Amino acid sequence: MTAWTEPTRRSLLATGAAGAALLAAPGLVRAQAPAVKLGILQPVTGALAQDGEYGRIGAQLAIDEINKAGGIKSLGGAMIEMVFGDARSSPEAGSQEVEKMHAEGVSAIVGGFASPICLAASQAASRYDIAYAVDVGVSDQIVSRGLKNTFRFGPGFGTVTRTAIENLVKLNDAAGKPAKTVVLVHEDGLFGSGLAKLMNDRLSALGFQILETIAHPTPARDMSNVALRIRALNPDLVIPSSYYGEFVLLARTLQQQRIRPKGIYAVLNGAASNFRFVREFPDAANNVMDCNHWADPRKPKTAELRKQVEAMGRFWLYNVPLNYSSVRLVADAIDRAGSRDRVKIIEAMASSTFTDHIMPYGPTKFENGQNVNAAPVNTQVQGGDIKVIFPDAFADAKPVFPVTG
Repeated sequence: MTAWTEPTRRSLLATGAAGAALLAAPGLVRAQAPAVKLGILQPVTGALAQDGEYGRIGAQLAIDEINKAGGIKSLGGAMIEMVFGDARSSPEAGSQEVEKMHAEGVSAIVGGFASPICLAASQAASRYDIAYAVDVGVSDQIVSRGLKNTFRFGPGFGTVTRTAIENLVKLNDAAGKPAKTVVLVHEDGLFGSGLAKLMNDRLSALGFQILETIAHPTPARDMSNVALRIRALNPDLVIPSSYYGEFVLLARTLQQQRIRPKGIYAVLNGAASNFRFVREFPDAANNVMDCNHWADPRKPKTAELRKQVEAMGRFWLYNVPLNYSSVRLVADAIDRAGSRDRVKIIEAMASSTFTDHIMPYGPTKFENGQNVNAAPVNTQVQGGDIKVIFPDAFADAKPVFPVTG
């Protein structure tokens, strides 16, 4: 037993100084609460590395912002700790990373980007009751398997295709119906093949003639044969659904070979709403339209976040706002759950009415894991910028269609 000694003036001053230091640095007190581990899964190597890296940036910006604002309040100001996994552009690697995250004790996971990765990773996470928030993956198979742990914040390709076709009809009608024939170009994986089938069925029912559907692999090294086929078919519209590298290659090949349809109307394209493409290949990008994910330009936070990203020497890609918003969505669920318990977090996700995001969605509402209030927008590259052309409620440009010259 230690004998008690009367405190001296020096010891009291030292104790007071230490207490004052703690009061002056509340972050030190908050750090005593154990961190909440959040898995961030992105493909930062392989064919999808660009998208994965920008997804990671969006997630990191959200985590930094949440921590700076005091962390998870209901857990005593617990900081969020990122546990990052590289999906290496493959479903198998994505699943392996989920296993590692489970071993690390993550409370939830955000990301995946590509549909095959999201399918495999969310399935793996379901074995451990880990809430999985899909950032981009658009295959509707992701939310049709009855998995209670899987939530997609953004729209799937069913919703995007319906919106894309509605807006294409409006666009074509307003211009006097110059487009009658279509060539569909798509990547040959889960995302592109599913999207092409939907587009084929619905456009045909609306009277558009589908001249051909052309599939290509990812990655693809050359698009000359695809361009030559488009030249031979001479469609009014080319509708491509591809990842970044393949569409850039196709657009540049069309430009170099002077193949000029009345419009390039992309759907969920990896490059068409991408400022890197616009900056590096402005002539090939000019007048390309896209129906895709995009941040809400009406929200002040959108401009603020874009400024932060560009100050880093990076481009403004939709992966950033989607992952930023998805991380904030999960953090909100953890805060409302008031627990690191995985099942309670899943329950909180399922009942979410989250609004503090920068997408043009309104309040979050999940039905069978799908945010039913998620919606895409239509953009067009005009004058070296990406403009919103639909919906009319916040369009900042009129569409240029048909394209001439």
